[in-house]
Amino acid sequence: MFAVAKTSSEIEAYNSQSTASKNGADPQAMQDKFMKMLVAQLNNQDPLNPMDNAQMTSQMAQINTVSGIQQLNETMQNMATQFGSLQALQGVSLIGRNAMVEGNIPLVQDDKASGGLRLDAAAQSVKVDVLDKAGKVLGSVNLGALQAGQHTFEVPMAGADPATVGSFKVTALNGDTPVAAKGISFHPIASVGMKDGAIQLTAGNGKTYGYGDVLGYR
Repeated sequence: MFAVAKTSSEIEAYNSQSTASKNGADPQAMQDKFMKMLVAQLNNQDPLNPMDNAQMTSQMAQINTVSGIQQLNETMQNMATQFGSLQALQGVSLIGRNAMVEGNIPLVQDDKASGGLRLDAAAQSVKVDVLDKAGKVLGSVNLGALQAGQHTFEVPMAGADPATVGSFKVTALNGDTPVAAKGISFHPIASVGMKDGAIQLTAGNGKTYGYGDVLGYR
């Protein structure tokens, strides 16, 4: 047995309550309850002062709006879940590749040291020196003239012990004028995880990088 609504204020109060508690409610159940209350109101209204069409249309529009918002919220939540799953799947495909992040530690593999650099402006000459942990030059490469932007390099390191390699230094010049340059390190991706809905990459060196921290992949 449902309660009889004798005035439109009860339905308006119901609509207001439904809007405030829309999260977690069942839209279909809300519509059913609303229709029962509306029919009860029509059956018990004062014949000398009936509800006008505009008032009834307004009340029906309110319940439809509440139900529509709930359905939209559910759809967005489902989309967010699917997007997170897609991100995780894409992240798995990055395992084994090298993440490019700001830094000056070269990746030493197969008798060569590799890394990258970003130039703020074009340079007439660019040189990269690979240094040991004491600052001694182990190997160098001249890259010549380069445009502004991101570039990669490889320095031959035949016979060098990777454990002795410390860092690399970029020297970029226009004549005698230095050109600002930032180093880029390559880190093999060992695993991929999710935190707070975002991808996190764990490199072989044990460090964790956010997806937004990575400048590229190689």
